[in-house]
Amino acid sequence: MGNHLCYSGADPNTQKRVLVEIVRAQPHLLRILEGMQRLDLPDPLLASGAIYNTVWNVLTERPPLTGIKDADLVYFDASDRSYEAEDVVIRRAQAEFADLPIPVEVRNQARVHFWFPEKFGVAYPELTCSADMMLNFASRTHAVAVRLEADGAISVHAPFGLDDIFAFRVTPNTRLDNAKTHAEKAARAKLVWPELTIIDWPGQAPA
Repeated sequence: MGNHLCYSGADPNTQKRVLVEIVRAQPHLLRILEGMQRLDLPDPLLASGAIYNTVWNVLTERPPLTGIKDADLVYFDASDRSYEAEDVVIRRAQAEFADLPIPVEVRNQARVHFWFPEKFGVAYPELTCSADMMLNFASRTHAVAVRLEADGAISVHAPFGLDDIFAFRVTPNTRLDNAKTHAEKAARAKLVWPELTIIDWPGQAPA
């Protein structure tokens, strides 16, 4: 196994370049990005585990789909925040991505604040765009998303930067009361990628 921390502490432009190279090298990720263009959704992003887990797999020389149960595709459509409208998009995406080895989970970020408090017991702010969601993730490490632009470039959205990903460090984001989610997701990830360092939630006793 090579040095999986070889890009830890590298400058942000290098980390972004490497992440884009890794994404481009994965046929299933390119397939999703191209399918997103065909779906023509407003403000679409491919986010979270399908991205950072892939980086960890490549850098630790594991099979590319190790530990990845689905791919999160989000969009932002405030013109119709109904479940029915979202369900139409979900069904379109299911047909578009039926050939993929992992399911693609689709959510309209314009309506998350409606259902999040009931599901997780925590108030959730109304968002203004898809990328806003990453500001509220339980772990800063998970806050990464990409999009295939019209000119063929892959744009990277990472409000907290990429160093946590390349340092194999799961760092809490205390914007919401997400201590339980951070701890549970970190523990599950550690079982798959023992190389990870888990940073405990402030005020929480170490696991």
